[in-house]
Amino acid sequence: MVQVKKLLSKSQFDILYMAWKNRDGASGQIGLSAAEYLVSAGLLSPKGKITPAGVDALGPYKVTNAVIMAAGKSSRFAPLSFEKPKGLIRVKGEVMIERQILQLQAAGICDITLVVGYKKEKMFYLADKFHVKIVVNDDYYRYNNPSSLIRVADQLDNTYICSSDDYFSENVFEPYVYAAYYPVFYVPGRTDEYCAESDKTGRITKVTIGGTDAWAMVGHVYFSREFSRAFVRILKKEYSSSLTKSQLWEDLFVRYLPQLEMYARRFDSSQIKEFDSLNELREFDSSYVTDADSQIFRNIGKVLSCRDQDITDLRLLKGGLTNLSFVFLCRGGKYVYRHPGTGTEAYLNRAGEACSTKIARELGLDDTVLFIDPEEGWKISRFIEPARTLDCRSAVQTEQALKIIRTLHRSGRQVPYRFDLWIEIGRLGKALAEHDCGEQKCLKSLDDMIARLHRCAARERVPECLCHCDCCVSNFLIGENGKMNLIDWERSGMSDPACDLGALLASSGSTMEQAETLVKQYLRRRPERQELCRCFGYAAASAYCRLLQEIVQGMVGPSADRHLDDLKQCAEFYGRSALAGYRE
Repeated sequence: MVQVKKLLSKSQFDILYMAWKNRDGASGQIGLSAAEYLVSAGLLSPKGKITPAGVDALGPYKVTNAVIMAAGKSSRFAPLSFEKPKGLIRVKGEVMIERQILQLQAAGICDITLVVGYKKEKMFYLADKFHVKIVVNDDYYRYNNPSSLIRVADQLDNTYICSSDDYFSENVFEPYVYAAYYPVFYVPGRTDEYCAESDKTGRITKVTIGGTDAWAMVGHVYFSREFSRAFVRILKKEYSSSLTKSQLWEDLFVRYLPQLEMYARRFDSSQIKEFDSLNELREFDSSYVTDADSQIFRNIGKVLSCRDQDITDLRLLKGGLTNLSFVFLCRGGKYVYRHPGTGTEAYLNRAGEACSTKIARELGLDDTVLFIDPEEGWKISRFIEPARTLDCRSAVQTEQALKIIRTLHRSGRQVPYRFDLWIEIGRLGKALAEHDCGEQKCLKSLDDMIARLHRCAARERVPECLCHCDCCVSNFLIGENGKMNLIDWERSGMSDPACDLGALLASSGSTMEQAETLVKQYLRRRPERQELCRCFGYAAASAYCRLLQEIVQGMVGPSADRHLDDLKQCAEFYGRSALAGYRE
């Protein structure tokens, strides 16, 4: 299609667009000034009616399509987002993403693409119901929203970029838009949103994260054809960077602000709603106070004998590698709900975890758990506050932790399942190869070292006992009363006791001398060389297992890179020492 060259000023566009919207209504004599050109050019009649030429002149400004980003997990919206994508949550009786699609279609924008990822199957019905296109983003769980935009880069034109969880109280979409814009509304006081500053023309000249008495950037965004072309070039050039993948697309926009012309368009805060938490949704839609429409709330209600309105002040806990958890208040008590991660049932024995948790409670090793479902894996625990994690620099804390491990190992308790760290490493290695994460070559020498350690460990016949199998320092919680609990028994099973000592060593930050002392404290005697080698070998394997797990889970960004390097160094540190000892 031949594109009409843009010739309209902003004021001329506004007049012409208004005439187009009123094309079927009454019109009257118009003055000259901004409209003088439009009349003289034959785009408007002297009475203000838009002419066929005027409609053609609007052509370059016509919105061609919309992209709705719906791939993310929206973890902060716990617990509703644990059960379904946030865009499928009902607000005042309407599913948010359905309402948004209908608003776009009402504005004449029918070419709509949804980029889905998290629980994507729940979104597929929208293709048939609303005749929208579906694009799957399989990187949703490890990269940020640039991983969605890169998948539709060839579709970006005069395009609305939307988020599935935006709620518009009135239809904000238009069939013709003059220039690229980001909606802003004034926020008195402090805000954590991205905030825009603009020049006298409205062009965004500066963006800050957070501000005071500022114009917050919230809601749908419009990419003009010129903006899309410039942005796509930058996105394709920068996408290989872990920084780009880990940040929002807005951060890329900010880095290239002089090259990307976008304007701040002011809206009223009542027009655009973004709910960052269930607490905020409850303020807007009071029906969620008495009925959260959530199986998780029903689970809590059964265990704590409470109603939905008793469950308040929900706050997401930092996500683990296998689960999602949130803290909540209920009738004066503070609790944690653990929701099993998607797909974890394939490699975690939830029935086994429930059995070990019961044994741990009976042995006095963990009294935090109130209930765990042995089939689905959800769990409710007491929230320990204030809580500290184990610090191995403290002799008192270290002895407490070792006493817990000894009690478990010497309890004589047996369970009908086992955990093999070497098998878990093999599973993760296979998953890494399937994901094609590009890390295999970098890990080759370390992988060979772990394989040699496995062969050395396999030659020894060590009686297995009930082990926690994830005795990292963060799983030892110390409450205000000084009581230490060993939590999270999801990997527990019959195993080599060196598995627990190795996990503790790998997470302790100990020097070699401190590591030898720790093993000696556990045994309560001087360890034989073979015993040290075995514990150090398991420490290397534990660090390597964690490394593989975090790569497969998709950690990105500079801080993640440093953390992964630390795990590599830990695995090498203990691996070299173990192999040297085995050779001797």
